Amino acid sequence: MNRYNQQNKLSTKASIYRIIISVAALVIVCLYMPRDTHSTFLFDLGKPWRYNQLIATYDFPIYKSDQTIRHEQDSILRMYEPYFALNTVTGEDQITRFKMNIGKQQPAIVPANYLPYVENKLRLIYSQGVMETEDYDRMYAEKISNIRVFVQNEATEIGMDKVFSHKTAYEYLLDTGKDSLTYDRNLLRKCNLNDYIVSNLTFDKTKSEESRKDLLSSLSYSSGMVMSGQKIIDRGDIVNEKTYNILMSLEKESAKRNDSKVQTRTVLLGQLLYVGIIFICLSLYFNLFRKDYLANTRNILSVAFIPVLYPILTSFLIKHNLLNVYIIPFAMAPIFVRVFMDSRTAFVTHVATVLISAVSLKYPYEFIATQLVAGMVAIYSLRELSQRSQLIRSAFYITLTSLLFYASIELIHEKDITHLDYSMYIYIIINGVLLLFAYPLLFLFEKTFGFTSNVTLVELSNTNNELLRKLSEVAPGTFQHSMQVANLATEVANKIGAKSLLVRTGALYHDIGKMNNPAYFTENQNNFNPHSRLTYEQSAAIVINHVKDGVKLAEKYNLPTVIKDFITTHHGKGKTKYFLISYKNQNPDAPIDESLFTYPGPNPFTLEQAILMMADSVEAASRSLNEYTEENISMLVEKIIDAQTQEGFFKDCPITFHDISIAKEVFKEKLKTIYHTRISYPELKKKEQETTAQTGSTS
Repeated sequence: MNRYNQQNKLSTKASIYRIIISVAALVIVCLYMPRDTHSTFLFDLGKPWRYNQLIATYDFPIYKSDQTIRHEQDSILRMYEPYFALNTVTGEDQITRFKMNIGKQQPAIVPANYLPYVENKLRLIYSQGVMETEDYDRMYAEKISNIRVFVQNEATEIGMDKVFSHKTAYEYLLDTGKDSLTYDRNLLRKCNLNDYIVSNLTFDKTKSEESRKDLLSSLSYSSGMVMSGQKIIDRGDIVNEKTYNILMSLEKESAKRNDSKVQTRTVLLGQLLYVGIIFICLSLYFNLFRKDYLANTRNILSVAFIPVLYPILTSFLIKHNLLNVYIIPFAMAPIFVRVFMDSRTAFVTHVATVLISAVSLKYPYEFIATQLVAGMVAIYSLRELSQRSQLIRSAFYITLTSLLFYASIELIHEKDITHLDYSMYIYIIINGVLLLFAYPLLFLFEKTFGFTSNVTLVELSNTNNELLRKLSEVAPGTFQHSMQVANLATEVANKIGAKSLLVRTGALYHDIGKMNNPAYFTENQNNFNPHSRLTYEQSAAIVINHVKDGVKLAEKYNLPTVIKDFITTHHGKGKTKYFLISYKNQNPDAPIDESLFTYPGPNPFTLEQAILMMADSVEAASRSLNEYTEENISMLVEKIIDAQTQEGFFKDCPITFHDISIAKEVFKEKLKTIYHTRISYPELKKKEQETTAQTGSTS
């Protein structure tokens, strides 16, 4: 299979993944969106009507407010009397048990005259009824004053103050009252009267519910009617309480009339079209301007993740009536995209996310405007993230701007500072606090989707890092070479607009594979070259293997993929020319397998990798110069980079001839600075020394 067909196959595969992920995201977002019918009118109590004259097109009732209905229900339910069944046998059984148990006691615990006294009290208790403690407490909690006690089919009204619970029945038995001189309370306690108190009133749920429904059926849920053709409100009229109730009633009646499967499907279709068009626009942006992001499935998933997550969170808060959507840190989305991609992509993704989320809101204008402004501030204030303090500063700017912008919208509509909704500002402040969690969440986002943030690159470029510290100890010459290459590459990256931190980090790690055999590389040798004992093929194999060894070390220390790519591409598919040419000179007529002298590659495929290849070759070759003159350095740089260009090392990366020209000039200037010749200080002439000595002796 040729390279074109292979690329075409990969492109087709990526396109299929992109379509599948886009359709899945569209379905997930739309299925979770609320589909309850909303009024097409936006209105608030005490504010002017924004629309044209509104005329009723059909008759509908004016519904009472929920507060009014609750108040009337409470008034009606004061007459509610729950039903309880009275068991007449229970009382007789307990009285009989009491007589038998007291009669068996020898000697008698209480005098004989106590028995009829207790019996009469028990009979009174059971005639009025003993209720379960749970039912008794519930009746008082619901402020029930009377209940209906029925025996067979005859019901009698009785006040709750006459009914006993287990506790009040026992207290009544021990309370001697006026008879305290005749009956001793302590003797009554010895009778274990609590054993003879059981409930004989049973709550009848069915009859009680029927009674409640009968009472509530008399409640009217409307306070009047609006007739078809009647004017409801005109443009500019203030929405007073009466008009507000009529408008709310119209909204309820409209929802009832349209609450059907057909209506639900129509709303779903509209949502699918709305979200689908936004996804298509987002996809067109990436296809036209950032196709490189779509080459990897993880990148596609990350692009789709944000426009799915935020609308779902918004729909969840609206469906369950939790908090306020302004508490969701939408500005975190452009921060993530900006850190891992670029500003333009961050803004486009943020716009798509906000527009999809806004379709679920009743007042989308203020929301869209505020979130878009917050997103722009987030992108501008956090172009690069390498320190925590940057995120704190960005969160402060975003919060302050959001507060001021939302206040400006309110002042435009309210025209009175005393009518501002201050609760909204609390939500915006909480939003700003939540933005601080972007720092730990960036780590999760980075690991999930395979990105590498500047924070990670800063940590990796620290020379106290374990792997770099080991490189400096095992192969100090290679470490110094890597530092010089990093400085050269960073300078070029800054000049041509490449990612300087990325290329610097890649340069520090590009030769870590030399740690396995440091003595076989010239920068680490000290008056002894082990290659003198090897054949040219063996020497080439050892040198070439430092790329493979570097990849293994990178995997062992969990270095990001972008850093591994610098290791594999810094020589591209080049050749170990010293050993190849030496072999040819020694064996001019012998056949040669050039693959034994060729690096595995691939060639650089990013701008940063091309910069590193040039910097690495130039820095290594500059050490071999006999004399560091401006002419020699210039010729060396031109020769090396022109050779790399002619050999096609940069065909797969987006570097221009203009970039290469700038890189050459930077390398020349930097190398001249590094290898500058020290000036020799003049010595004082003898005559001057003698004169000075004489003058000194005279003085």
